[in-house]
Amino acid sequence: MAEYTLNINGKPHHVDVAPDTPLLWVLRDHLKLLGTKFGCGIGQCGACTIHFDGIATRSCLIPVSAAGSKSITTIEGLSKKQDHPVQQAWIEHDVPQCGYCQSGQMMSAAALLKQNPSPSDSEIDAAMSGNICRCGTYIRIKAAIKTAATKS
Repeated sequence: MAEYTLNINGKPHHVDVAPDTPLLWVLRDHLKLLGTKFGCGIGQCGACTIHFDGIATRSCLIPVSAAGSKSITTIEGLSKKQDHPVQQAWIEHDVPQCGYCQSGQMMSAAALLKQNPSPSDSEIDAAMSGNICRCGTYIRIKAAIKTAATKS
């Protein structure tokens, strides 16, 4: 076990866990930040996507020991009042069905728009290709990203 101070959503969080504990489990089990979901555990589905120093990253693949002083943002920290353009566009386009993958989808979309405020269809497809939605809301996800791009 080791003690770590993590910068999550702009606040320090102290945890005492094994160095190889995936950041996903630190977020969910130790800090009770349940918006980041477990999907596959091997970085393939995108349900656990967070921002790791601003980059969309699969939290199931990052050991807590690698976090260091990096800034970590979860869906809970995307905006204080759930008014981020991506969150608002998700509501406007009624994107979620089951909703399970949506926090990861939104975190990937927000990272894309921060990096590229006016992405083309192919750029959206490329950025979102690693996020799986079993309900198949891909058309609404793309429409929401386009809407969010006009409001960012």
